[in-house]
Amino acid sequence: MTQRFAFKLLSTDGAARRGQITTPHGEAQTPLFMPVATQATVKGLTFDEVRSLGAETVLSNAYHLYLRPGVERVSDAGGLHRFMGWSGPILTDSGGYQAFSMGTLRRVNDDGIVFRSHIDGSEHFFTPQSAIINQHGIGADIIMCFDQCVFSAGEPGAVKDAMERTHRWARVCYETHAQSERAGRQALFGIVQGGTVPELRQESTQYITDIPFDGYAIGGLAVGETKAEMHDVTGLVCDGLPADRPRYLMGVGSPEDLVNSVALGVDMFDCVLPTRVARNGALFTPTGRINIANRKYAEQDAPLDETCDCYACRNFTAAYLRHLFKAGEMLGPRLASIHNLRFILRLMSDIRDAIAEARFESFRTNFLNTYRPTDEARRQAQKHRWIVERGA
Repeated sequence: MTQRFAFKLLSTDGAARRGQITTPHGEAQTPLFMPVATQATVKGLTFDEVRSLGAETVLSNAYHLYLRPGVERVSDAGGLHRFMGWSGPILTDSGGYQAFSMGTLRRVNDDGIVFRSHIDGSEHFFTPQSAIINQHGIGADIIMCFDQCVFSAGEPGAVKDAMERTHRWARVCYETHAQSERAGRQALFGIVQGGTVPELRQESTQYITDIPFDGYAIGGLAVGETKAEMHDVTGLVCDGLPADRPRYLMGVGSPEDLVNSVALGVDMFDCVLPTRVARNGALFTPTGRINIANRKYAEQDAPLDETCDCYACRNFTAAYLRHLFKAGEMLGPRLASIHNLRFILRLMSDIRDAIAEARFESFRTNFLNTYRPTDEARRQAQKHRWIVERGA
């Protein structure tokens, strides 16, 4: 595995971009969605299943892996790829968002973040240096800077302080990584912060892009702001990011947000939403999200989605899926997770084709005219933004 990280922009259609990421563990086509394997697993699925759904890259979390089973254990096993049996590219988040989500279980200072484990209450201290060293040991293809995430619509002074701390930490992360032998094998992405304040986002974009990271992420969104604010910030930041590096919008994964964010210039996404709502019986369809527990599906002796080629829709009826959830059978959440991930990954494939064929805007218009999030889906999406992240 001598191939270094690279990004190639293949075509554009408006602001939408079609590209390819190359890593030591293979290639991935963009725009892409990364299923979340927080604790080295996509909940309930094997990696053979995940790959069969169309996934080329997955995301794991360095904070969770640091706590259990431990960085040394993963490293001794030959790195995360061998440890969890996934041969393709992996991205690891540094743990900054998890520290943010812990509330009173963490304390932040200029040196780093002190937190208490949600597993056993033990105290730990993450610094920019240790976050990078941990990710070196875990061995992902793409690793993230350690940042301070705050509520994007929070008090402006606190948002500014967190942004400036993120900037200082980004310098330390870059220097720690650049001085390591791992720099040739792992790509490091910087993270833009600044809440929903346009001036702060522009300042952060300029500061972070002055550091020659391998890619750039937009952090601090999907944490309480409106969708309009999220899209405004995403477009503003993308306008200031270099065209020759991948752009990653962190933690965003609803179908309509994926389509709209690609239109703004985003290349990479991750989110627990597709599998989390699947485990509660919420499934994506071309016309919007449905609740499989609804009475009307009890007698639908046909697939939930006739247009879907996933294992669940090819082999089972909507009535059977509803029965599994009503009976509390574990197969229900598994099949729902397979369906939702296939829906999202097929959507990304369709987006890539539309960009390559210079018809993305018509694709986007048609999709958004058909896919209508229900009021319940909107409520669940808002709730998801505020959930304390305890794993996928």
